[in-house]
Amino acid sequence: MKKLLTLMFCLVFGWVLMNGVAVAQQDRKGCKDHPLLTRMQNFYIRDCKENEFDYFEFEELKDGKWSKIRVEGHKYEISYYLKSGTTKLGEVEIVRNYTDAIKTAGGTIVGEKRGVAHMKLLKDGNETWIKVFAGGAGAVYQLTIIEKKAMAQQVVADAKTMATDIGSTGKIAIYGIYFDFNKAEVKPESEPTLKEITKLLSENPQLKLYVVGHTDNVGGLEYNMKLSHARAEAVLKALVSQYKMDANRLKSYGVGPLAPVTSNKTEEGKAKNRRVELVEQ
Repeated sequence: MKKLLTLMFCLVFGWVLMNGVAVAQQDRKGCKDHPLLTRMQNFYIRDCKENEFDYFEFEELKDGKWSKIRVEGHKYEISYYLKSGTTKLGEVEIVRNYTDAIKTAGGTIVGEKRGVAHMKLLKDGNETWIKVFAGGAGAVYQLTIIEKKAMAQQVVADAKTMATDIGSTGKIAIYGIYFDFNKAEVKPESEPTLKEITKLLSENPQLKLYVVGHTDNVGGLEYNMKLSHARAEAVLKALVSQYKMDANRLKSYGVGPLAPVTSNKTEEGKAKNRRVELVEQ
């Protein structure tokens, strides 16, 4: 009897263990592949994490030196594990599959070494950064992905604050007006800020403003001068056409990267330099 009970226990334990492994080798609930990238064959998602706005420091190899690039936006972290009983591919092969896929899609490899690669892809006006890291002799790998974007501004300067700053310094920097990458169309989420500018002009009927566009230093000077002017003009047109402001009280100009408020050496600095300013005429 004792031997029979022992045998039954072993069989039950073995069944639980085998089924436990099978369950563990399924994708974790709520996890899925990123839309841009498929997974390697015979891998399952062990863990994942997603943040609407976060940052990651990617690494770039340039002129034989590694440097870090901080990128902010929608962040994904996906960990893949090899299913038991399947053949390992090796760390280099896993990384090479992803670098080849990104290059085929028109992206670039900004830095690569054994078991890790940092990549960038520009597609349909969107900028996506990817890091692939392979370990465990090819048994595990992780993708870290940032869909680059500026943080949605939750706090908008109101008309009273705008009036105070213009009264004391003659200008105010506006960060609640949004544009798509390399475009000059004002996005719908700019509405709260445009309403406050309208309120400012309505409450101060003698006030006339220059609407001045600013960029960071990414790209050529001539291009950024045109882009900054186009964005300032788009803001002016929105105020006139959508909010019925008097066009004679507004003039648009663009100064590109010529008047930064801080250094362009960091992503945070570039974000601060990309702005629209209201300047008293």
